[in-house]
Amino acid sequence: MPPDLTTYYRCADHLRSRSVGGTVLSATLDVPAPTPRMQADWEREIARLGLEYGDVEPLPLPRARNRWPDYRHCVQAVANWTANQGMADTLVSSEVALMACIGTRYHHDGAHYGGAAFCNLFLSAEQGLDLHFPAIGLRIPLGLGSVVVFDTGQPHAVIARGGSAANHGIAPRQDFTQMFLTWELPIEATGVARALGVRFDTDTVGALQQQTEGVWFGGVQADVCPDSGHWVIQGPDAL
Repeated sequence: MPPDLTTYYRCADHLRSRSVGGTVLSATLDVPAPTPRMQADWEREIARLGLEYGDVEPLPLPRARNRWPDYRHCVQAVANWTANQGMADTLVSSEVALMACIGTRYHHDGAHYGGAAFCNLFLSAEQGLDLHFPAIGLRIPLGLGSVVVFDTGQPHAVIARGGSAANHGIAPRQDFTQMFLTWELPIEATGVARALGVRFDTDTVGALQQQTEGVWFGGVQADVCPDSGHWVIQGPDAL
């Protein structure tokens, strides 16, 4: 990953600068599988949404809470794990959502969630998929109980194991749907920043002049190639 990447994010009424954390935390937690009734409910909702490859969409969390008796056990398992990683009770007070995807293309989320880190708990069985972070050369096999915390500015994708691009090895007819709970952890929480290796106020002058949130490099906004995961930067500092 280029050393000079800077995330500008909204902090109160101004933009603040920070580095992109290069550490990703992961583990496999012992959590109960969703019930067949819950799985069927999710499948109906996904069919209604018309989810296609590369889509990431929310599912109704309040309904899942009512129909999924083990929901609280899953949340407690993640809360215990993040606390053991030095994040105290940050997860308990963070916003949570239930999501579904059929693989994802390479992307980063720093333009919309620059003030957060993501904590994801995957709820689907092993399907031969990896969560791939190409900038740091990390692949995490996904299965029931896979949990990960990462900087939203880190490029990532859900791809077929052994694939080198987001669309490699995932045929439209294959059911590679993944359900997961996701929390937005405040990046400024001391334990979160320390765990991910985030440094703050890396460009205080630029933050005062900056108008747009996102990840930047050398004064140019940085995007990610959806097929390769490589940073795409136009101009003299192109990567």
